[in-house]
Amino acid sequence: MAVPKKRTGASAQAKRRANWKAIKPTTTTCSHCGATVLTHTVCTECGYYKGKAVSIKSADYVAEGEVKEAKKAPKKTAKKATKKAEVVEEKPAETEAKAEETVEEKTEE
Repeated sequence: MAVPKKRTGASAQAKRRANWKAIKPTTTTCSHCGATVLTHTVCTECGYYKGKAVSIKSADYVAEGEVKEAKKAPKKTAKKATKKAEVVEEKPAETEAKAEETVEEKTEE
């Protein structure tokens, strides 16, 4: 184990510890209820943070798992269904148009 060669003097020790100051924490007011709250923390009175319900204390709180499941399921099924329908409809129309053009070219010659 490392051992200091010489004892630190009282003056050097005091200079080093001169910047150990107790400071008062910064507070703000809650945008929802107006209570005094520490900055960057959830309000202990109403459970809101930056205007959104993030704690069980708030009446509008919805669990994260419930929100994600409800949003993801309809979007995925709707996108897949519309993409497949568009692809199926476009292909026959293109082949029919090409077939008509070739028939018209042959009749003109």
